[in-house]
Amino acid sequence: MDPASLIGIGLAFVVIITANVLEGGNPMSLLLLPPLLLVFGTTMLICMAGSTIPDTKRSFAALKTAFLSKVQPAHAVVPTVVALADKARREGLLALEEMIADIDDPFLVRGVSMAIDGTDPEEVREILESSVYAKRAADKQAAKFFGDAGAYAPTIGIIGTVMGLVHVLENLAQPEELGHLIAAAFIATLWGVMSANVIWLPISSRLKRLSELEVARMELVIEGVAAIQSGSNPRVVAAKLYSLLPAGAEEEAGKATAKQAA
Repeated sequence: MDPASLIGIGLAFVVIITANVLEGGNPMSLLLLPPLLLVFGTTMLICMAGSTIPDTKRSFAALKTAFLSKVQPAHAVVPTVVALADKARREGLLALEEMIADIDDPFLVRGVSMAIDGTDPEEVREILESSVYAKRAADKQAAKFFGDAGAYAPTIGIIGTVMGLVHVLENLAQPEELGHLIAAAFIATLWGVMSANVIWLPISSRLKRLSELEVARMELVIEGVAAIQSGSNPRVVAAKLYSLLPAGAEEEAGKATAKQAA
């Protein structure tokens, strides 16, 4: 599990609360049910209104991915693909059936399985690329859902503040209550802006980044499977996959390959 989101969002709230305490504030005064209900509840409902029920369900399911997903960089798959290419070159594609049983990458297993079954290389590539397209589209929708939440939340907070100030004007005859009422009115704006910038927008960015890493790995797998089917030399396969990696990743992949060989 990569805890970047949990650490980032958690510590951000710790810093905010600490700053509030250092300024002499009471953190409990920020936890008022009406503004919390208005900001979080209305924001999610408005996001749902701009989407579909299935998309909303998938977006909420993506929260688990955002907080608990294990980041798998593209280069992590290189040693496995090179090992498969080496075995296929020496013993044939059918010999890979034993190896794929121990591979925990469903996408790679799917591609190699089709190669073992004798599927035409062009058809294999087309099927796998379609899966990448579908994956990218699904991830884009989930990221957009929370990006929209980040856009709506501040405005919803302002609506709450305006409602609170209307209530303040209704109680001008009670000046002793005005201070408390005005402070409570601005809590909605606080939570609107804070939830957008500390929760929703970071989650959206996290989902986009995870999608980029996953798609990059899947595209690397496609090239690897194509090279395996063509019977390429393992060194050529490794060189081709390394050339597709970003700067610095080749060295990490090389270390992983050496470790596996050892």
